[in-house]
Amino acid sequence: MDITNLSKIILMPHVSEKSVMIADNVKQQTFKVASSATKKDVKEAIEKLFEVEVIKVNILTVTGKQKVFGRAKGKRKNYKKAYVTLKDGQDIDLGGAS
Repeated sequence: MDITNLSKIILMPHVSEKSVMIADNVKQQTFKVASSATKKDVKEAIEKLFEVEVIKVNILTVTGKQKVFGRAKGKRKNYKKAYVTLKDGQDIDLGGAS
């Protein structure tokens, strides 16, 4: 699998209060992934992109909320989220600051 396909699987890190708390306590990183991605695809992509060893991957599909914009009703997009558990002692620096 080449680098262009890997970047199509891992879309972006998912940063929220819950994901930061999980990263600190349980050593899991959270990513938004392609809707067609499987656990095996996510594991390979994370290991090759960030050069870490992945122990486990959990994937869930987040259903978009129904919203009202004035008089019009709309819906946010569905997306897939992956929780990646790393081997002890390894970490992914998402901040980019040194």
